[in-house]
Order: sequence, then C-alpha cells, then structure tokens
Amino acid sequence: MLLKTLREHFYTSLKEDYPETEIQSFFNLLSECFLKMKGYEIPLNLYASISGKKTEKFDNAIKRLKKQEPIQYIMGVTEFYGLSFKVNENTLIPRPETEELVQWVTEATSSTDTISILDIGTGTGCIAISLAKHKPDATVYAMDVSKKALAVAKINAKLNEVNTEFIEFDILDWEHNAPEVGLENKTFDVIVSNPPYVRALEKADMSANVLKHEPALALYVEDDDPLVFYKAITDFAAKNLKANGRLFFEINQYLGEEMVQLLEKSGFGAVELKKDMFGNDRMVSGIKKP
Repeated sequence: MLLKTLREHFYTSLKEDYPETEIQSFFNLLSECFLKMKGYEIPLNLYASISGKKTEKFDNAIKRLKKQEPIQYIMGVTEFYGLSFKVNENTLIPRPETEELVQWVTEATSSTDTISILDIGTGTGCIAISLAKHKPDATVYAMDVSKKALAVAKINAKLNEVNTEFIEFDILDWEHNAPEVGLENKTFDVIVSNPPYVRALEKADMSANVLKHEPALALYVEDDDPLVFYKAITDFAAKNLKANGRLFFEINQYLGEEMVQLLEKSGFGAVELKKDMFGNDRMVSGIKKP
C-alpha cells in the first residue's frame, strides 16, 4: 500500500470519531513510531510503499482509537521532560503539568549538593527518573503500591540510564509497613508526590479515553476524603524529611487552599501554592521546620 493511500484510509476510518486536526496528529505520531518518519517527511514520501505488516499496525491502531484508547498506550511510549518513557494500561500517562512540578523541584534544590529524593506514587517513574537524570549526584528513591507500575518504572530507569531504587509500598499504611522496607529511620532532603486526587464528582469533566483506559488506582479518591493521600504523605514527610527538607505536591486545582492549610497545620513553613501553565492551582510546597 502507498503511504498516500494509507493516510487516506486512516483519515476516513476515524473522521466520525475525532476532529481532523487530531487525526492528523495521531497519524504523524504513529508514522514516527511505526515508519520512523517525521511529520514533515510524510508529504515528501506519499508514494512510498508501506509493507503489509506496517499497515496492519495502523489498522490495529485505528481499532484501538475507535475505542477511545489513548494514543500513548497504542504507541507504548511517551515523552516527558525531554526523556522517553514506556507506558501501558498499568501506568498513568505523564502530563505536562507534572513536568512543571519536576522543574520546580529542580530549581528549588542545588545542582551540586548530594541530596536524597523520594518520589511517592511513582507510576511510570517519570518524576523520579527525570530528577535522577538532571541531578546525577542525587540519590533517588521511587515508591508505588502497584507491582505492575513498578515493573514499568524499572524498565524506564534502564531506558534512561539512571540509578533509582524502587520500593513497593502502601503509603496509606506507612506506620505499620515502614520497618519492612527499611524506611523506619530513613530520612530525605526532598519528598515529592503526584498522588491520586480526582474526586468522583469531577469525573463528568474528564475525557472518555481517561475514564475508560487509565488506571483508577492512580487517579481517583472518594468525594468525602479527597486529601487522604496528601494527609498520609504529609504525616510521613513530617517524620522522614530532614530538618529544612522540602515537600512538593501536585494537587487538585480546586483544593489549593485546603492543601496550604494541611501543610501549615502539619508544621511546615514557607508554604507556597503555584499555578500551572493553564492558570490553575496545581502545585504546593513546604519546608519542614527544624
């Protein structure tokens, strides 16, 4: 099949499901993934012959896109903070807002100091691995309750050539389980987390590809206790951060003031609430008082 014919088939198959601009974006991404061809190269190679195996990959992608499956899962990879990360149905797809959190941690900590960093709820490992890559002198730990997510994160650490220690751990039960994984007396200079924070009442505002395909374990909390993970992590940080250590969170945009109050009541000073690129309250940080 010619590339021109393949592109027409792709557009025709999806025109009832997605806007044309999004279909074009999907085709460019899949062409780079399956054909190793950049978007600008497509118009220059419209009469190139595409093998049957490769056209089958596009047909499979069409079927999955019709089911509203995220393009990142179809490709099996996404980019985050300039690095490549494997993703699958066991991991949340990294968001641009989380890149802003990584940038804040990077800017707020010295580039030369040998510091220890703990990422809680690591998922793909995007936060921990990005920090390890850009802070090669840091000792970085990554924690998650999901064994399957940690398996992906370990692959990503190798892919990006960083040394990160991974810990399978339920932060909601940290007081009982900390001794089992050697965390009882371990302290850190930085603790960072992007925990589940989407309330059930907010699901109506979410797109179908997120609702149907991304892991609920990494996304949702109950309406009556939306800060459950933040409370547990803040309690853990109050015990396991070093004096003057920094705690960083990505947060629910509607609960910024509640998060500031939580940190201040838990003994953290210099609490700062920051907005993301879209103007929403998205990150908060505090310093553990000596």
